[in-house]
Amino acid sequence: MMNMTNQFEVRQATIDDLDGLAEIFNDYRVFYGQTPNLEQARLFLFERFEHLESIVFIAKDQNTDRIVGFTQLYPVFSSISMRRSLILNDLYVNEQYRKQGIASMLLDEAQSYAKSIKAKGLELSTAITNEQAQRLYERYGYVKDEEFYHYYLNI
Repeated sequence: MMNMTNQFEVRQATIDDLDGLAEIFNDYRVFYGQTPNLEQARLFLFERFEHLESIVFIAKDQNTDRIVGFTQLYPVFSSISMRRSLILNDLYVNEQYRKQGIASMLLDEAQSYAKSIKAKGLELSTAITNEQAQRLYERYGYVKDEEFYHYYLNI
């Protein structure tokens, strides 16, 4: 999918995108307070590709051939509805490329993919303090869960 200026292309990543994707994935992790580790970022993403455990969409700047944003989806299943869902686990746009509609393009692509595989829906979480992301998600029709508490066991 191209935007009106044709500067950015959004598409599903392949193993051929691994090196550029690892760089922005490493930046994403650093943004969230993790220690930089490009080698581990590359290995983590390689394993997701190798085991078909996630779907990654990238936004690429056509002028520089650089990956400037990505979103990563993880498939899960609901026993009650007997349907597939997707967890939108990661969404990141390089700081210098923000406010250009790239996050929206990535969300559009994720939604289109979910529809194409007949998924029940997309689930995501964001920090309570990340009000900018919350506004974006709510504009897209994501609804804050007021019905269920979510728990996590750290092991």
